[in-house]
Amino acid sequence: MDKFQTFTGVAAPMPAQNIDTDKVIPARFLKTIERKGLGKHLFNDMRYNGDGSENEDFILNKAAYRGAEVLVVGNNFGCGSSREHAPWALNDYGVKCLIGTDFADIFFNNSFKNGMLLIKLPKEIIDELMEDAQLGANARLTVNLEDQTITRPNGEVIKFDVDPFKKHCLLNGLDDIGLTMGNKDQIDGFEGQDDNSRPWMPKIEI
Repeated sequence: MDKFQTFTGVAAPMPAQNIDTDKVIPARFLKTIERKGLGKHLFNDMRYNGDGSENEDFILNKAAYRGAEVLVVGNNFGCGSSREHAPWALNDYGVKCLIGTDFADIFFNNSFKNGMLLIKLPKEIIDELMEDAQLGANARLTVNLEDQTITRPNGEVIKFDVDPFKKHCLLNGLDDIGLTMGNKDQIDGFEGQDDNSRPWMPKIEI
């Protein structure tokens, strides 16, 4: 997993409430266990018309927001089923950060495990950031995880809270496997001791 670095990116406004994971990535695209390639299906049924052409009214199809790295979203984003393909699709598209008042719990945790920063802020601040995002190509926010700040286009700095453990993992690019491998020496030591204490046990090579 890539380390989360400070970045400045275009923010797209998605004010709709209760955007569920089936809207993020419809169920028919869940046949793969690969994390790559799902970005083209992100918001598929909102992004494309029935004939496969782009829906010109959808926010990410507008010239100013193509490749947006930040989404400013409505309440309860990511509700519905617990599919991990939802953060996979957002990540593959290039989204690094979502900002909203609240997120569905499973989606919230899955997103951090896949290298994305989700920020919860009061509604009055979200309303201001939504207005910023509506500026189009000028809707660039700077997100600094180390300092826990968002810098608005007008220069105002907003502080946000983040769980210290989640912050550590993002800053160091650690997913669950990376965290486990950080204890490799201890794991190897335990396995060596176990082999010596139970020599009759068959050795399993992975």
